[in-house]
Amino acid sequence: MMRMKMSALCGFVLTTLLVLASARPKAGPEQKCKSGPVDLVFLIDSSRSVRPHEFETMRKFMIDILSTLDIGLNATRVGVVQYSSQVRSEFSLKTHPGLDAMVKGINEIIPLAQGTMTGLAIKYVMNSAFIDEEGDRPKVPNVAVIVTDGRPQDRVAEVAAEARGKGIEIYAVGVARADMASLRAMASPPFEDHVFLVESFDLIHQFGLQFQDKLCGVDLCLESEHSCEHICESSPGSFHCLCLPGYTLREDGKTCAAIDLCAEERHDCEQICVTSPGSFTCDCNKGFKLDEDKKSCTMIDYCSFGNHSCDHECEGVLNGYFCRCHQGYRLLDAKRCEAIDLCAEGKDDCEQICVSARGVFTCDCNEGFKLNEDRKTCTNMDLCSSVQHGCEHQCVSTPGSFYCVCPEGQLLQEDGRSCGSCKSANIDLVLLIDGSKSVRPQNFELVKKFVNQVVDSLDVSAQGTRVGLVQYSSRVRTEFPLNRHHTADEIKAAVMKVDYMEKGTMTGLALKHMLETSFSEAEGARPADRNIPRVGLVFTDGRSQDDITEFAKKAKEAGITMYAVGVGKAVEDELREIASEPLEKHFYYTTDFSAISTIAENLKLNVCPAESQGKIEVKDPCACESLVEFQQATMSSLEQLTSKLSAMTARLEQLENQLLSRK
Repeated sequence: MMRMKMSALCGFVLTTLLVLASARPKAGPEQKCKSGPVDLVFLIDSSRSVRPHEFETMRKFMIDILSTLDIGLNATRVGVVQYSSQVRSEFSLKTHPGLDAMVKGINEIIPLAQGTMTGLAIKYVMNSAFIDEEGDRPKVPNVAVIVTDGRPQDRVAEVAAEARGKGIEIYAVGVARADMASLRAMASPPFEDHVFLVESFDLIHQFGLQFQDKLCGVDLCLESEHSCEHICESSPGSFHCLCLPGYTLREDGKTCAAIDLCAEERHDCEQICVTSPGSFTCDCNKGFKLDEDKKSCTMIDYCSFGNHSCDHECEGVLNGYFCRCHQGYRLLDAKRCEAIDLCAEGKDDCEQICVSARGVFTCDCNEGFKLNEDRKTCTNMDLCSSVQHGCEHQCVSTPGSFYCVCPEGQLLQEDGRSCGSCKSANIDLVLLIDGSKSVRPQNFELVKKFVNQVVDSLDVSAQGTRVGLVQYSSRVRTEFPLNRHHTADEIKAAVMKVDYMEKGTMTGLALKHMLETSFSEAEGARPADRNIPRVGLVFTDGRSQDDITEFAKKAKEAGITMYAVGVGKAVEDELREIASEPLEKHFYYTTDFSAISTIAENLKLNVCPAESQGKIEVKDPCACESLVEFQQATMSSLEQLTSKLSAMTARLEQLENQLLSRK
């Protein structure tokens, strides 16, 4: 049987050579087949069943086939692999650039003469022959010709399918008793073009001619009845059918069936898939809308429509919304909210004072009492030792209250806490400084130093003199109100941080702002009934661009003592109109910014009336009038002290009587 097998193989090779020799003249440059770029690998069976002379015939067969091809690195590249029980590459696709070198390489092949491991050989060709490192070119057809004389000793179907899946077109040529089922398992479809079982000269002749025609570029899609329903794709010497997107190739390899991508769950719709032949679209459930990616869905936010009418918060839900109130509130109806006042509803346990705040409460105590650790009950306290009483000299406690006293020779001021030599030592002072373009940045720095010189001459404190600063140009800006800073150092630091505004000179607008805003209690001005003097100082270097008459007059009518300081191009008539009477005490002018520091030294605002501007009248403390005033003040203080001592004595007697009654 083995002799018959080898004879058939020998006959195949000889017949093929005869066909090639008779079919065309000897190969020369003008007869070369112009097949276009192809990467071709011969996979030849060199098992022990192939006799030496038969292998020589196979060797000559390959050489004659190659002689008809256009061999070159940019044309047809050829590699040869032989196999038996093992696999050996004789030369790769990149080894030989010309025919002569290939012929020499084929003639040097030594047969392996072992078993028939065809599956192992196909795997080697797929993973090691058709790779970039061995000369395989991208986008160039890969063709493998397998020549075998027997049945494979390993599995070939799976590895051949994998090779075809990677784009390798396989021709299977069997000799004599080769197994047809194995040939079909290895070859590419259609089998009538890729499977050859050589048993006679006619079949050898058909293989030689057909194989050469395929490699020479015949487009079977154009020149044959391919019967592909959708798309025919050509490859050297063959074709295969493809389907349009959304369709799949049926088992016949030619017709196509529409794919229901929704039913096969081959979609990425988040909620609803709507199928169409070979395609799909996405949709959403009720209450959702399709996003811009046309796949995912987002719940419709009915609150975003702006017509929910909720008092506080709108909370979106599927197919609608509901209203929700802030913490400390509750719904009156579906949309309106009301604050929860636990104090008014009597839901607190405070001993004295309940302070309600939107659904919660805190406890507080009356003046003279302190809140205990339970945060509910209150205890009477010594206010002088437990609160910030603010007394400048000494604090004297009384039941639930306290009062301040001053050292000998000083009087308690109208604030009831500070001490001084006269009642008018404390003022509320607002300075209006010109920040117009004409002042220039370097001069504006001198103006800030002027302001700080004025501040240095004042007794600044929360209970003493308060200072506010306003800058104006084409608009008015409060730099800091009267109640912002309580020490001279704080005020001076804030002044140096003031930024220069530039632009126009709206002095009238600044006077209006001072009168209506700066001297309001909200800005820190003390109530008028406390008789704290209010003083305004306007600093400018030019003519006002608006009318000053109205608000200069209103300021003085409101009891504000107005000082006017002018420099350079300041208009004296405007300054005089701003300043209070007498003008010689309230109006200052200099031609140069460098001289304003002299004005600051002469300007005294925080003094008693007798120590203001002009000549200072110094009273003799030993004079009769001074002694009488001192005596009256002393008697008044003694009377107050006596009254309080009497009250304390009465209280002590009452407590003593209570103790005696308990005994």
